Amino acid sequence: MAIDPGAQVHPTAVIEDGAVIGPGCVIGPFCVVGPEVTLGEGVVLKSHAVVTGWTEVGPGTEIWPFAVVGEVPQDLKFKGERTRLIVGARCRIREGATLNTGTEGGGGVTRVGDDCLLMTGAHVGHDATVGNRVILANQAAVAGHCWLGDDVILGGLSGIHQWVRVGRGAIIGAVTMVTNDVIPFGLVQAPRGELDGLNLVGLKRRGVQRSEITALRAAYQMLAQGDGAFLDRARRLADETESTHVREVTDFILGASDRSFLTPR
Repeated sequence: MAIDPGAQVHPTAVIEDGAVIGPGCVIGPFCVVGPEVTLGEGVVLKSHAVVTGWTEVGPGTEIWPFAVVGEVPQDLKFKGERTRLIVGARCRIREGATLNTGTEGGGGVTRVGDDCLLMTGAHVGHDATVGNRVILANQAAVAGHCWLGDDVILGGLSGIHQWVRVGRGAIIGAVTMVTNDVIPFGLVQAPRGELDGLNLVGLKRRGVQRSEITALRAAYQMLAQGDGAFLDRARRLADETESTHVREVTDFILGASDRSFLTPR
């Protein structure tokens, strides 16, 4: 066990031998920190938080009461292999959220990027990769092996099926089940997720140039109404576009995937 002299540990907290507690950390009452946990500088665990498993938590991250970070996967194939969870810097993991380590068959690592907000009861499953500045609203769930790009927002009570990819800047409405890949900057809503346009509000908030937004809107119309199959339309877009944002969409569509796509209505 290595606890930096600058850390504050409540006397009721349990810090197991082998844990590494960085400078400026604050460990609240009745917290549990497992023997293979590393907490970066300034990590805050509020009362009753549990961090266990082979888990690394980045500097400045805060974990609220009754969150469980680094427990074993909810996967019947898991046989106790040593796998990891890596959480980035300045994340906020709210009450009752759960984040699992990876599985040997899925690559062995679950990753959450920097500056993420995981609201009450949110879940990140085994071997998932979550980008930077991602928001999971209350009770949103990301299943095993999923990939979420930067700046993705999942509405409350929404769910992402295993192996699904959600492109950068996409937004998923509340109470939505997503079973197919979502293009970057897409807007998904309805109980069985439907691609219903572009996340224009998010694009404007991030200061994307008007010319790029115009190009994205034209590209969306071509994907929705152009000639040929969806992948054929994407290939034509890739050949014709000079927009970096449209290129990101076409690269995503033409990349490797274990799922089909939500296509424009």
